[in-house]
Amino acid sequence: PIVTFGSLITEGKTLSRRGQYRKALSCFNNALKLKEGDKKCLVTRSQCFLKLGDTEKSLKDAEASLQKDKTFCEGLYQKAETLYTMGDFEFALVFYHRGRRLRPDLHKFQLGINKAEEAIINSIGNPASVKLENREELGFVSRQAESRKTNQKLHNKPTKDQKGTRKKQEPVKNPKTERQLLGQLYDDKVYLEKLLKDEDLMQINTRQGLKVADLVLDGISYLNQRRDFWQQHKPIYARVYERRLRQQKWIRVRKRKPAEVARSIAKNMEDIEMMLARGSAEESCRKAERMLKKIKVWDEDEVPNKHELIGNLHSCIGNAKVAMGQMEAALRSYKKDLDCARKHALPDAVSRALDNIARVYVRTSRFQQAINTWEERIPMAKSSLEKAWLFHEIGRCYLELGEAETAQDCGQKSLESADEEGDVEWQLHATVLVAQAQVKLKDYRSAIMNFERALEKAKLVPDREAQNTIIAALDKVSKSFIKELSKGSKEAAVHSQKGRDSSHENTENKTFEKDREREEGEQQMGKQDEKPKEEARKDTEVQGNAEDGEKDREGAEEEVGNQDEKPKEEARKDTEVQGNAEDGENGEKAEEEQQMENQDEKPKEEAKNDTEAQENAEDGETDKE
Repeated sequence: PIVTFGSLITEGKTLSRRGQYRKALSCFNNALKLKEGDKKCLVTRSQCFLKLGDTEKSLKDAEASLQKDKTFCEGLYQKAETLYTMGDFEFALVFYHRGRRLRPDLHKFQLGINKAEEAIINSIGNPASVKLENREELGFVSRQAESRKTNQKLHNKPTKDQKGTRKKQEPVKNPKTERQLLGQLYDDKVYLEKLLKDEDLMQINTRQGLKVADLVLDGISYLNQRRDFWQQHKPIYARVYERRLRQQKWIRVRKRKPAEVARSIAKNMEDIEMMLARGSAEESCRKAERMLKKIKVWDEDEVPNKHELIGNLHSCIGNAKVAMGQMEAALRSYKKDLDCARKHALPDAVSRALDNIARVYVRTSRFQQAINTWEERIPMAKSSLEKAWLFHEIGRCYLELGEAETAQDCGQKSLESADEEGDVEWQLHATVLVAQAQVKLKDYRSAIMNFERALEKAKLVPDREAQNTIIAALDKVSKSFIKELSKGSKEAAVHSQKGRDSSHENTENKTFEKDREREEGEQQMGKQDEKPKEEARKDTEVQGNAEDGEKDREGAEEEVGNQDEKPKEEARKDTEVQGNAEDGENGEKAEEEQQMENQDEKPKEEAKNDTEAQENAEDGETDKE
């Protein structure tokens, strides 16, 4: 692919951001071959050299970027940074000031000025601590002494060879001082120096063709440069002075009066609550966590209510987590508050923690756990108003679980507690809860009455929004109640019609039974009428036989006399039976007429009482029997 200047610059910057400075240098070198003297490319290559610790090449590139344009702010900043890294804090300060005059809007120049001034003060001390005395009589002598020293320095200026020998003859730095300057890197330097003593290892070459000895020497040289830089930037005496200042400040903080500590804590707690109220939940949470860490370090002598404050801060963190929607994290903070309160016997803190935990359970739809938590909280209630609130919340949870009867009982308890306290607002809440539970139980009449009471309470509060809500609920319940009534009336009409139909069927059945009994009676009477005729026929046959068989007239005459008397008796008996049958038919006709009258009156009586009609029917059957 065709390589362009822009692609090389982009690739070099990407590699530099990844920390691959040597690969980035090759990209910048190739880019400068395509476009020689580009000031931006020189600055980026200078930054790579500075990251690799090659301050001379970094300074050379920074100065090259300023050859054509002395006001190039990026070149000025890079040169100042390189000089600062080399330990030339005064020259770095000069270029930081130049850049700030050209671009006062860039904050990095002001930061450079601050750190250069701090390094200078650490190196030579604070100018305010130096007192100069003006003695005019010694001015001439001092000038002569200074000129004499200058001439001696010029005559005694060492050559390059002398410089090299002098460097070799310099005594080794104090290990203790070097350890303080290098810190953790001191162990690395000691390790490299031990490797340098292994001659066999130093003769080995790497895969890239470099000697191990050269790599070790480069590492030691880099650490020496860092040591010298840190010595200039912040000498040992400056570090000791800073350490002493920190100790004094810490002692002053520890020796603060309890009243000052209390005021500071109260202000911080107020700030935490104000941040949460303004909607800055994250900021409030961070401040509470920082303060919690600080209070845990303090002694109980400094903060007498240390454990109470720790629990309160856990509660504040939980509130902030709830505002951020982190319910599980909030639950953990509230449980820490509860553990701390129970451990140190803080009843108010226990109540607060239980309330907060139950609220989180409700918001996460764990209603049974919320009920258990609030039931544990009830014995700790100090007033009837507090009980009213607790019973109301428990009742709401039961209502969400579908246990309307239990919710109604809790609402009644809440209403009783609110009545004891005389609080109209909680009377309103409890009455609404009872009414809602009764709606669930389909006790619409009682629900309407309670909603009407709640509406009166809402007018006393006054709460316009609650009034509108109750009116809407009341309208809905009234419609449900009317619908239920209409449905019940239809069922009653159907039931009464069924009763009338069944009574009519019973009457018809009774009439049919009577007709059947009458027909059976008539059949019996017919049989009785046929019996005398059959007997008479038999008697006639007997008489004929007797007349033929008997020769005695007298016997025949007597038999004839007996036969004449017998039909008369049978006729008399038949007459009596017929009279009894006619009397039975007349009685049955009277009973039927009475039953027809009862049937005509029965629909009227059934509208009043179906039971009486049934009793009358039973009485009629008894009379018939």
